[in-house]
Amino acid sequence: MSTAIMMVREEWRPMLRLALPLVAAELGWMTMGVVDTIMAGHAGRELLGAVALGHGLYYTFAVFGIALMFGLDPLVAQAFGRRDLSDCKRSLAAGLVMAVLLSPPLTALAWMMGPVMDWFRIDPSLREETQGYLRAVSLGTFPLMLYGSFRRFLQAQDIVRPVMITLISANIVNIFGNYCLIYGHFGFPKLGAAGAGHATTLARIYMVAVLCAVTVARDGWGGWTDWPGWRRVGEVWRMGLPAAVQISFEVAIFALTTAMLGALGPVAIGGHQIALNLASITYMIPLGISSAAAVRVGQAVGRKDGGGARRAGWVGIGMGAVFMLAASLAFWIMPELLARIYTTDGEVIAMAVSLLAIAAWFQFFDGVQAVATGALRGLGDTRTAMVTHIVCYWLIGLPLGWWLTYSRGWGARGLWTGLSVALILIGIVLLAAWRKEAHGELVFGRGRD
Repeated sequence: MSTAIMMVREEWRPMLRLALPLVAAELGWMTMGVVDTIMAGHAGRELLGAVALGHGLYYTFAVFGIALMFGLDPLVAQAFGRRDLSDCKRSLAAGLVMAVLLSPPLTALAWMMGPVMDWFRIDPSLREETQGYLRAVSLGTFPLMLYGSFRRFLQAQDIVRPVMITLISANIVNIFGNYCLIYGHFGFPKLGAAGAGHATTLARIYMVAVLCAVTVARDGWGGWTDWPGWRRVGEVWRMGLPAAVQISFEVAIFALTTAMLGALGPVAIGGHQIALNLASITYMIPLGISSAAAVRVGQAVGRKDGGGARRAGWVGIGMGAVFMLAASLAFWIMPELLARIYTTDGEVIAMAVSLLAIAAWFQFFDGVQAVATGALRGLGDTRTAMVTHIVCYWLIGLPLGWWLTYSRGWGARGLWTGLSVALILIGIVLLAAWRKEAHGELVFGRGRD
């Protein structure tokens, strides 16, 4: 027990110091999409629907490119742990090359969403506004990918405050852009949903400009502007691809769940959206801790400090679990109060309350799996989380939820129960995987010579 207490005392301060700005950054990232939806909603129901639909469609595939940059976490953190700063810069250069290669196909996908909306029989007027949003927001794909590279490079070296400040201030840029371009204020054209997309693109340009300036001020132009070689680009791809597949499948499962619940009527979909939004907000905290754990574990591996890697991972997992226990209690104690923030409709509130009761069961495990995924990424293992998420969500959780919803008549609660079982299993499996890898010999040999 005394050893565990000493471990926590030694690690929790540096972990918290790194995690808090990253948590704020994740919340700032989420806020940007929420603000777009709210400001579009004040311009009319049609614009609200167009921005909400466009945002969901765009991030269904854009998240793949964003998550590919997660491959920089172990490469840069381990090199920083070895005090090999030139190798850190070479990984950043490889990330920038990846951004150049990924942006054109991801942008093209946004321009090709018309047939997808036709297949779902989207209302023609909503389709036009949504397409305008998609085309505008897709212009920010390249700066978004660049931002991802600079962010991962900086935070892997414990430089997190600029990341936090950039995302918080980017929300101000986005709000002002929305005000000007959605409504047509200050002499700007009134662009509706497309205006929200252009405002988001401007915010992304601002974000990458700030982080690029921080990098130049700190490191100059040397190293990261040189050609990194295809081998290093391939390393970033191989390390990031499993994380990208994992997150893409996770986004897809929730998008599919939302579409399935849409057939059950407005009460089911309304309660689902409220519960999902609240669960997404709580998830941002362990997600920020997960990034901090990936950095702390990766740096320890680079130093050949197996004990430090284990300590960082366990403390990070503990922090995520404790917070999510508190979130679980909130979902149990005051679900109706939380649901009333979103609506006054009694039936929708009752549905949300029933779903939050289910969410309370998986909060702890969601916190564990989120941080364990980051800790494993710090070791250089991105495949275990990918396989676990695909198997548990798609082969266990979704079939179970489908059966409970449509064969047993559980309605929305059936799908949420299925996903809850999946998350509980994911948490258990990834915790076991972390314990096995962190306490094995592999932790000492992850870094490259």
